[in-house]
Amino acid sequence: MTDKIKVIISNDQKDIKIPTGVRMLVRRCCNAVLRQENFEGSAEISVTFVNNEQIHKLNLEHRNIDRETDVLSFPLGENGVYDINHDTGAKMLGDIVISIEKAFAQAEEYGHPLQREIAFLTVHSLLHLLGYDHENGGLEAVRMREKEESVLTQLGLKRNGSYYLDEE
Repeated sequence: MTDKIKVIISNDQKDIKIPTGVRMLVRRCCNAVLRQENFEGSAEISVTFVNNEQIHKLNLEHRNIDRETDVLSFPLGENGVYDINHDTGAKMLGDIVISIEKAFAQAEEYGHPLQREIAFLTVHSLLHLLGYDHENGGLEAVRMREKEESVLTQLGLKRNGSYYLDEE
């Protein structure tokens, strides 16, 4: 059983106000993934919100891809072996960087709430931190998608649910 999960959330952009409840949602997503994966011990995850310009720069710097993306994962572990925070004894899983700008655009494009998009990106990225990969497609991509949907369904954010958006 997972001990203590610390999710450090920061907002490094000023373009878009992070909606109320998003930080709690991100924490719930992280907890749900680690529970589903039967993660043992304490864990620490960092989640940072940036804009398209910032994530574009990171994508170019770290992956040599010259465009913005929705989310980047920077794992601190390999094959289940993680760096340990010596103050807390927690396994440091790594960093998740989400472009809130891109998340907004994608939520609109897919016709679902921003909350579902952020939850999906968080779950997807945390699975990467735990060693899952979909880059080569095939079975591993399918397994990753199933795990994502399973967590989102548990959190009440099923893909095909009907959504009622309050029109301001």
